[in-house]
Parts: sequence; structure tokens; C-alpha cells
Amino acid sequence: MSKGKEQKPVILQVLPELDHGGVETGTVEIAAALQENGIKNFVASAGGRMVYDLNKIKVEHFTLPLKTKNPFKLYLNSLKLEKIIKENGINIVHARSRAPAWSAYWAAKRAGVKFLTTFHGTYGLGPKGIKKFYNRVMTYGQLVIAISNHIKKHMTANYQIAEDKIRLIHRCVDTEKFSPAAVSQERIIRAIQENQIPEDLPIISLIGRVTRWKGQHMLIEALSKLKDRSFYCLIVGSDQGRVKYTAELKELVKKHGLESKVKFIGQSFDIPALLMVSDIVLSTAVEPEAFGRAAIEGQAMGKIVIASDLGGSLENTVDGVTGRLYKSDDPQALADALDWALNLPLEEKKKISAAAVKNVKDNFTKQIMCDKTIAVYNELINMD
Repeated sequence: MSKGKEQKPVILQVLPELDHGGVETGTVEIAAALQENGIKNFVASAGGRMVYDLNKIKVEHFTLPLKTKNPFKLYLNSLKLEKIIKENGINIVHARSRAPAWSAYWAAKRAGVKFLTTFHGTYGLGPKGIKKFYNRVMTYGQLVIAISNHIKKHMTANYQIAEDKIRLIHRCVDTEKFSPAAVSQERIIRAIQENQIPEDLPIISLIGRVTRWKGQHMLIEALSKLKDRSFYCLIVGSDQGRVKYTAELKELVKKHGLESKVKFIGQSFDIPALLMVSDIVLSTAVEPEAFGRAAIEGQAMGKIVIASDLGGSLENTVDGVTGRLYKSDDPQALADALDWALNLPLEEKKKISAAAVKNVKDNFTKQIMCDKTIAVYNELINMD
């Protein structure tokens, strides 16, 4: 590259699939932002329902078996990705998950183009750290995006990555979708009717995958300590086949006599409407969340957010200002936080609601995330 002459990035984002989830949503959001800014970009994955979203914004998707962890298939994927890179003039490959990152890394190296990664989670290290080598590919980017300070600290502590190649870009909320003004009365009524949600009780919502580390069991234990309080709790999300844990949760509800106060709702495709009917929104992780999108989605909707004092929640929820943090391993602490929220006077609720919305608008919007990511692409393409 001649000195002073800037190159334009042409991006290929690579991930396992495009069905649903935070990584997938972020990929589509970045693709849309690149398209709006006139930056040519592509996505490669095993496919899924969100390919439709790429088609709508005219971003080309390449379908490859990128969910595989088979070493031979990883190599075959790298050959296919190399061909895609060369045929489309791609100069930055952005990997967002470990297995496809190996294929993307080899392909980028052979094609002589820049390689970028986003470190989305802490990833299990395995017994005696045996998974570290497999995970380490996420540090092979010439620049590496960390989605929270929690993740940045994890990377530097476990992988000896140079801090000067990490770029901190928090995850975001799409405030065009997660805004009280964006949810029609019809959607609110539908959410209430379809899920038989009472309109005369405070609604507590925990939205996210039904899996032990998300802490649904901790919530039920906390609710059992509030038996004399009026409330209705929604546990929303798919168990993705974890039927034993779901059965355990339902047995716990029965054990504590909470059948009339707790409702399980499977995967919902109108989360903003469910948030609108909620008074209190929870993030009850018992292991550190990489970022914790549920907490900022609740804040964007102006709801009272209660989150465990772990991981990304420490960065996105301001204790006593935009919500309340509680000791993650203590059901009584969660019960006390719920009691606090249920007792809040109207004026205090309004104050917290306004602070929560401002927190999101100042720090966690889609626009901020996309602008910072595009800046990283431009920085990387013009690095020697």
C-alpha cells in the first residue's frame, strides 16, 4: 500500500449459523450498517432464519457447513472460504466463533488478507485448560474486539494477548425495536392475551435461554421467599433440549406452591411486547455473562432491572441508578432486590426508568456499536 493512500474494506463475516441469538443479531446489524455506509460486505454461515434479514438488505450470504468441529471439514471449509475471498475481493475476514474461526484464519492467511475476531464469551477452558489451544484462535486476529471489559480481562488473564491489539466495543440494543414508542397497543394486547398474563398484578420477567447458568432455579428460590407479595412471574425462553432442567424448574415451582404465580413461556418472537407488559426485568446469571443483553433491553424499555453482580452486568447496570445489582449466589439477596423493586414509589420508578433509558442511549445503542466496529475495519485495513 502506498503511503497516504487509504484502502476501502471489503468484509466477510464468518459464524456457525444464522438462526437466532446475540452473535447472529450482531452480525446482521453490522452487515446492515456496512451496507448503509456503502461498504461491500458478505456473510458466511450454515444458514438459518436470519438469512432472510440479509436478503432484505441485499447482503450476499454463502452457505457452508460452518457449525462443524471436524478437523477435516474445517480444512475443507477453509478452502471454500479462500475461494470466496479471492473471487469477491474481500480484504478483511471477521470471525465470530471458534470452529469457523479456524477455517477463516487459515483461509485469510493463504489469501493474504487481514483477519479480525470478536471474542464473544469466556469459552470453557476444560480440565487443566486443555481447551485453551482450541479457544486461542479467537486471539489470532490482527485486532481483536472484546464485547465487554469482563471479556477483555478474561483474554489478558488467560491468553497473554497484547492489550494494545484489543478494541473494546460493548454489545448493543436496537433502540428502534426496544423502545416503548415502537411497541403498538395491539402488540401489547396480543402478548397479554396469547400468554394469559394478568393485568392487575406486577409482572416480573426473566427472558433468556433456559439453562442452569442463567439462574432460573435461583429466581424460583427467591420467589418462594416472597409468598405474601402479589406478583406474576414470566420465565421466557427455549430450553434448547435441556428438558431435565426444565422439569427440575417446574418441580421447584410445585414444591414452593408457586404454580399460580409462575408461568413458563417458550421462545417468543416479540420480546419487546413482553417487556412492555413487565414491571421488573431480571438478569439472574449465576456465572458471569459476557455482556448481558437482557439487562440493557430492559433498560431501553424503561423498566426496573435487577441483575446479578457478575460479568457484563457490572458494566451495563448502575446499582441504585438504572436498577439494582444483587449477590449472585444468594436467593435471599435476589428476594430483597425484588422486594425493593415491588415497593418503589411511582416517582422513584420514573427516575430510575429515565436514568435507564439515558444509560442505553449514551452507551449501548446499535449506532454506537456499528460506528465503532466500522472504525476498527478502517483501522485494520490500513495497518501495515
